[in-house]
Amino acid sequence: MSRSVAVLGSTGSIGTQALDVIGRNRDRFTVAALSAGSNIGLLARQAVDFEVPLVALASGSADDLRAAIGAYAASLRGPAYAPEIVVGEDAAEEAARVGADVVLNGVTGSIGLRPTLAALAAGSILALANKESLIIGGDLVRRAAKPDQIVPVDSEHSAIAQSLRGGRAEEVRRLVVTASGGPFRGRSRAELADVTPEQALAHPNFSMGRVITTNSATLVNKGLEVIEAHLLFDIPFDRIDVVVHPQQQIHSMVEFRDGSTIAQLGPPRMLVPIALGLSWPDRLDDIDVPCDWSTAQSWDFAPLDDDAFPAVRLARRVGEAGGTFPAVYNAANEVAVDAFHEGRIGFLDIVDSVARVVDAHTGRESDASTVEGVLDADAWAREQAAVELGL
Repeated sequence: MSRSVAVLGSTGSIGTQALDVIGRNRDRFTVAALSAGSNIGLLARQAVDFEVPLVALASGSADDLRAAIGAYAASLRGPAYAPEIVVGEDAAEEAARVGADVVLNGVTGSIGLRPTLAALAAGSILALANKESLIIGGDLVRRAAKPDQIVPVDSEHSAIAQSLRGGRAEEVRRLVVTASGGPFRGRSRAELADVTPEQALAHPNFSMGRVITTNSATLVNKGLEVIEAHLLFDIPFDRIDVVVHPQQQIHSMVEFRDGSTIAQLGPPRMLVPIALGLSWPDRLDDIDVPCDWSTAQSWDFAPLDDDAFPAVRLARRVGEAGGTFPAVYNAANEVAVDAFHEGRIGFLDIVDSVARVVDAHTGRESDASTVEGVLDADAWAREQAAVELGL
């Protein structure tokens, strides 16, 4: 049976890979809506290639998008095609509420919160790559979701979801989230002082956007993933471990009460998690190349150095505090990452400044049960981070 899909963030890394999966499985999927930030050229080509009924653009001109669609369609000499076009800051939210069977939220940052809630309200399965919306939305998002309505697309959480099929919830002892360690694995805190933006963007395994790649270097991304794992699988923070695994062949593991551990493994790419997000609980054929067991190879594991990389320890504290603290952690980090890439602060200042903003938030919590309260905390954290950094 064919599923309709809305792809939010269609011109980004997650979105383009999702459309690759869909394009190879056109008997299984149709595209009901696309949304993008500002890449009109690529969005127009995607819309024509998949004959998408609704095309949404956050920033740009509807006329320019319509013209780009018309020009590309004409170059293919195909049938006339004139989709509905939505432009504006609520464009992704409009695409999310079309009622598609699956909404893949692949946008980056806290702007994904409203589209996440719109998809859940529309009754769509939410394939969640926008971890920030769950992390900052917390119980607000969980209350909006029906059982099994959210399917994780992060490779680590997809791995946990797959591994959990091997036992009942009450049999789980702990979750083990793997981390590559980023480009600075093994360095001491002192050795991280002079890290440059160019070095921080040199991830050893993945090609991602600036914020996510930098978060992988600071391990803020792993801290966010620990909070996400808690919210997705309802496991206490003291039963969620992080282990450094440089090869990233094992994407995460579940340890059960009897001492057995089930792991999900595969190449360090996102195709399988994305495909499962679209087809869950079913698997599609030949999405990626499996491990080659005929080749000799070694996999390494090491504990996380919390002194050099305190972001995960801070994330645990933030997650346990709950409320609007995760929104503050995320927002302050986004400001600090931008400041780092603008050459205004050092690498170590990123997480240090986030910690100071989190400390300043104590006693200032807003209402985490409403979108407005969460976004108010997000806005406050951005202002406070700017003050802390002297921006």
